[in-house]
Amino acid sequence: MHTDTFDITIVGAGIIGMSTAMQLAQKYPNLKIAVLEKEDCVAKHQTGHNSGVIHSGIYYKPGSLKARNTRDGIKLLHDFCNEHNIKYETTGKLIVATSKEELPGLEALMEKGRQNGIFGLKFLGPEEIRRMEPNVTALKAIFIPITGIINYTEVVNAYKKVFESMGGNVLLNNKVIKIKLKEKLLNIHTSQKVVKSRYLVNCAGLYSDHVAELSGMEPGLKIIPFRGEYYKINPQKNHLVNNLIYPVPDPEFPFLGVHFTRMIDGEREVGPNAVLAFRREGYKKTSFHLREFLEIIFYPSFWIMALKHWKMGIREMYMSYCKKAFLKAVRRLIPSIESDDLIPTEAGVRAQALEKGGVLVDDFRIIQTEYFVHVLNAPSPAATASLAIGSQIVERIEANFQFS
Repeated sequence: MHTDTFDITIVGAGIIGMSTAMQLAQKYPNLKIAVLEKEDCVAKHQTGHNSGVIHSGIYYKPGSLKARNTRDGIKLLHDFCNEHNIKYETTGKLIVATSKEELPGLEALMEKGRQNGIFGLKFLGPEEIRRMEPNVTALKAIFIPITGIINYTEVVNAYKKVFESMGGNVLLNNKVIKIKLKEKLLNIHTSQKVVKSRYLVNCAGLYSDHVAELSGMEPGLKIIPFRGEYYKINPQKNHLVNNLIYPVPDPEFPFLGVHFTRMIDGEREVGPNAVLAFRREGYKKTSFHLREFLEIIFYPSFWIMALKHWKMGIREMYMSYCKKAFLKAVRRLIPSIESDDLIPTEAGVRAQALEKGGVLVDDFRIIQTEYFVHVLNAPSPAATASLAIGSQIVERIEANFQFS
C-alpha cells in the first residue's frame, strides 16, 4: 500500500476542512498539508446540501463561538467572494411573528441581535412587512439587512483551488479507517493508502465522533443525524417570495423552523423540517444503515433527548410523511401557497452533537489534544463562519503543535 508523509492532515473536505487547509497553506507555505476526503468531490454532504444562506448571527447566545464567528465570518466571506468573483447577494431577511404568543420570542431575538452587534436591525409592522413581502401575513417582524444568499459549493471549490495553488494535496476517495500513533507519527490508514502525518485536524462532519474515536479519544458526545426536507416552489409562483422569510424559532430546539429562501440561482425553496435520519447520510426517507441506526437507539442520551422533545419529534415526523401538515406550517407565513405549488427537492442532513444527559450541543465544539484538533460540532452557521472558524483552528495549531 502506498504511503505519503505530511506535516498536517485534515480529514473532511467540507467547508470547514477546506477553509482550514487553505488558511494553513497561506500562512505556512513550507508545510506539507493534505486533505483526506472519502467522496469523489469536495462539499458532498452538509456543505452541498444546505440552503445557501449567509446568516447574521441573531439566534446565538451573546459571546458564544457561533455568535463571534458568524459576526467575523460574514466580512471575511464577503471579502473572499469579492476577491475570487463568487456571486452572492445581500438580500436581507424577515423573522415574522404570526401570533401574539410569538411576540415575546421576537423581542428576545432582537435583544440577542443587538448584543451580538448586528447592524441595522429594526422592527416592522404589518404594512412595512407587506411592502417587503406582499404575500406574508404577520403581526410584527425583525428585518435583518446583512443576511444574504450564496452557493457554498462554489465557495469550497474556490478554497480548494487556492489550497492546491499553494501546493496542498486533496486526496479524494480516501476514507479513513484506522489511526495509529507510531514513533511520534500518525499512521492514517485509508481505503487506498497509508498517510503518515505529524498532526491531524478532524473536520469529518457527520462522522467527526467516529474519527475522534479512531484517534483513541472519547469525544463525550455522539453525532445524531437529522434530515431536513425541502420543497421548491413552482417557478410560476416564485413571485410569492421575494427574499428570506423565517418564523420565530422554538428556543428549546436548535432548528429554525420551516422558512422560505430565495436561492442564488433564482429558485425559491421552503423547508426544512427536522426528522431523525436512520443513517448519517440518510437523504431519503428510505435510507437505512443497521449499524448506524443501532448506534443511535443504544445511546442512552438519545432517549433522554427524545423523551424531552417527543412532541416536536412527532410533529416533525408527521410533516415529513404528510404534505398537508407541511403545507399548514408553510401557510402560517404565506397563506396563499397551495399544495400543488410545492415540489419535493433534495434534502439535507444536519450533524447534531448530543452530549451525555440528552443535551443537544448548542455551540461549536472544538477539542485540542496533543496530536489532534477535533471539530466535533459545527452545524449552521458554520458555512457562513467558515473562514473565521478556520482561522481559529490555525491559531490552535500554532499554539499547540511544534513544526521545528
